[in-house]
Amino acid sequence: MAGPALAARSGHPAAVVAAAVKKAALRAGRQADDVRLVAVSKTRSSGEVREAAGAGIADFGENFLQDALPKVRALDDLDLVWHFVGAVQSNKTRDIARYFHWVHTLERPRIAERLHRHRGDLPPLDVCIQVNVDAEASKAGVDPQGIPELVQTVRGLDRLRLRGLMAIPAPRDDPEEMRSSFSRMRELFEIHRSAGGDHWDTLSMGMTADFEVAIAEGATCVRIGTAIFGPRNARASGA
Repeated sequence: MAGPALAARSGHPAAVVAAAVKKAALRAGRQADDVRLVAVSKTRSSGEVREAAGAGIADFGENFLQDALPKVRALDDLDLVWHFVGAVQSNKTRDIARYFHWVHTLERPRIAERLHRHRGDLPPLDVCIQVNVDAEASKAGVDPQGIPELVQTVRGLDRLRLRGLMAIPAPRDDPEEMRSSFSRMRELFEIHRSAGGDHWDTLSMGMTADFEVAIAEGATCVRIGTAIFGPRNARASGA
């Protein structure tokens, strides 16, 4: 996945969002480039992703493997970084390990072991542990008390590189009401820093409606789709 980057087009929504992320980092007393922007391109076409790449975006997030693979292959001429941000099913681990650079949604030792096995001789796969920070029954992720076991498992798999934690806090009408959840994630990130190892540097949290609060509370990676691509498209049948 290598090739020339397209010249940035400042008027594209992706460029506007990227500038907003940088400003939020500066307001939080950090460097402008401290926060990685992942453009969540699920259900979007390869043409739309190419346009966003032309606006200077290098990182793209996908939730559904069947939707993602045609885009990854069609855009192989660009130097893009692909992040898997959806639920990882056992029968999808082979292709996720082969075609993605990051997985943000690791929540089970068995999935970690399968990703490790299928990664083969590629560079290590960057992974984050997904945490169910608000204990929602309908949401994926490990309970905070389950983080140490999964950290230990991943640290023992040399084809995986543990980068940190990821969360999707319970939605609230006012983004400010999510601050406590983001703050708790920052605490967990710091608590497990020493066990996480040398590459522990990523706190993935914050989306279109709440990324500024997430950055203020320590996010180093935000996953934004709607503000860049508009309202979500329906998935194709069978995807």
